[in-house]
Amino acid sequence: MLLPSQTSWVILAGGQASRMGGNDKGLIKLNDKPLVQHVLERLQPQAERILINANRHQDWYQQFAPVFSDHFAGYPGPLGGIHAGLTAATTDWVGFVPCDSPMIETDLVQRFCAAVTPDTDIVVATDGNHQQPVFTLFHKRVLPRLAAFLERGDRKIILLYNECHTVEVDFSDSPDCFFNLNTPQELAQFGALQP
Repeated sequence: MLLPSQTSWVILAGGQASRMGGNDKGLIKLNDKPLVQHVLERLQPQAERILINANRHQDWYQQFAPVFSDHFAGYPGPLGGIHAGLTAATTDWVGFVPCDSPMIETDLVQRFCAAVTPDTDIVVATDGNHQQPVFTLFHKRVLPRLAAFLERGDRKIILLYNECHTVEVDFSDSPDCFFNLNTPQELAQFGALQP
């Protein structure tokens, strides 16, 4: 069985955040703390190695964890960060979570590790109804296939999952852990709900 200590985890903060008015989403404050810090505090007890993928404000993110940028220009989306993360990490298994989901499960890493079988390439979370494609765990052997995928201009993460041996990990008992904040309105509503 794969152990959490054999994995690295990457917080994806490299997007353009167009629905947040172009503001760097990971740095937006929720209850006086940047979103990335909420995610980090959930992840730190679970993972020994945490990295951040960011294409802006790297100096700021650096105070939380080692930072790296996409290798592909033009914001290719989550797959750009996943490609860069697989390149930057030193472990064979690299997990990914978005910077705007402050309620990730406290056993997320354990659940992902438990889902791995010897022939697994990718593990992706499901909330019971839908895949949550940015909550994922990749083996480094996917890297050449992912690079070719991006080089030919593909961006849809689901298409890549169909090309690889992908298994799902079930979070249907806690779908709220995938709640993400995309707009200033969602941020305000969520902040108001929190104690």
